[in-house]
Amino acid sequence: MLDTRVAQSTIDHAIALGADFAEVFVERNQVNNIATVSNQVRDIASGIDFGVGVRLAYGAKVLYGYTNRTDAEELRRIVSELAAKDRRDPAVSAQAFDFRTAADIHGAQRTLSKDSEVRDKVDYLFAADRAARAASNLISQTQGACGQREQAVEVFNSDGVHIRDTRHYIRARLQAVASNGSDQATGMQTDGGLLGWEIVETLDPKACGAEAARQALVNLSAKPCPSGRMPVVIGNGFGGVIFHEACGHLLETTSVAKKASVFHDKQGQMIANPVVNAVDDGTLEREWGSINIDDEGMPTERTQLIKDGKLVSFLADRLGAEQTGLPRTGSGRRQSYRFAPASRMRNTFIEPGTASFDDMIASIDRGVYASHMGGGSVQPGTGEFNFAVTEGYYVEDGKIRHPVKAATLISTGPDVLKQISMVGSDFALATGMCGSVSGMVPTTVGQATLKVDDILVGGNA
Repeated sequence: MLDTRVAQSTIDHAIALGADFAEVFVERNQVNNIATVSNQVRDIASGIDFGVGVRLAYGAKVLYGYTNRTDAEELRRIVSELAAKDRRDPAVSAQAFDFRTAADIHGAQRTLSKDSEVRDKVDYLFAADRAARAASNLISQTQGACGQREQAVEVFNSDGVHIRDTRHYIRARLQAVASNGSDQATGMQTDGGLLGWEIVETLDPKACGAEAARQALVNLSAKPCPSGRMPVVIGNGFGGVIFHEACGHLLETTSVAKKASVFHDKQGQMIANPVVNAVDDGTLEREWGSINIDDEGMPTERTQLIKDGKLVSFLADRLGAEQTGLPRTGSGRRQSYRFAPASRMRNTFIEPGTASFDDMIASIDRGVYASHMGGGSVQPGTGEFNFAVTEGYYVEDGKIRHPVKAATLISTGPDVLKQISMVGSDFALATGMCGSVSGMVPTTVGQATLKVDDILVGGNA
């Protein structure tokens, strides 16, 4: 995408101005987004964005700029402006580029550059809408969305890296709204991955619509949730969002290097119940958060974060590795050429265990089964969180009694890790978007159903 001679000239200019490291990141991003309301198309948006980001490092100081132009004069101008206050005699030499193309294990076929296939995507969303409406006359509306993205990246740097990769993202979802005249409730079903529109071959619009409707109808009939400290069973799949937000961010060198994480000095120590094993894996085939290479050009990997309750590793990008002495993990990610990379999660999950769901429920005298989790808020540094339960049930005397609404789970990442006592075998992953200092990136969360022995539940019963 960028002439190699232009990239070399840009990096050579940065090194000549005394930069310890220089990088050029090139991106071409093509998107197609479709939104529906019930059986009508609300919006179709497509576009292409192209740009080049330039990063310089003077010791621990990072300077970043970007442009939409690719001529040598423009890129050298950006370098000169970035280095204006820090320029010095050259301290290092740039290495010659060693060109590579990233090995792709994901194999997208029906890609956006070939055909956006708008009609087929609309038909899928309309079929899901019909299935949701067929479930009950209480389903008053649906909102559908299908987004496809093709991101081509190219990385050059003064360490001799020159590598290209293309990523294909697809995600489809349907939200159903149930109403009985006085109350409303919602439910949602989402599917996605790192592949093309061929994902439709494994999607069932009837199942999607039925599941969204089921959740909405359950929530419509729910009673207010009791509050207080109690045991909670958290469902599989998107239930892993709690670990991602309240614990995962604390294991990124973005916070560890600043000692802003409570875990910054806990490597090798027990930070969780021994049943907890946590992983961040960028190599999972066709998963939403996977990458062939990170946005610094490094091959991705599987990183064991917690093993049998012990903290064994962190997630480190290039700068984070330099600041902490930790090994790089292929976790340098960014939203686009407008952002400098930072250590970020990929597919982050708690590995499955052997406990049975029935045993988890049977062990509770009074508590909650949070079968589906939603969003929440997290305090950076401490991991203090407040997450909404989007589908939950009151549990009493070892039995699920009735659905509850307006439930929240309140705790801290370090505390909840120690309170996990049982982990099931029904492992599942779920797609999401994660925001941090380098923008929004696709990430996957996951876990099997698990039991937290003691956590504060917020409710309005």
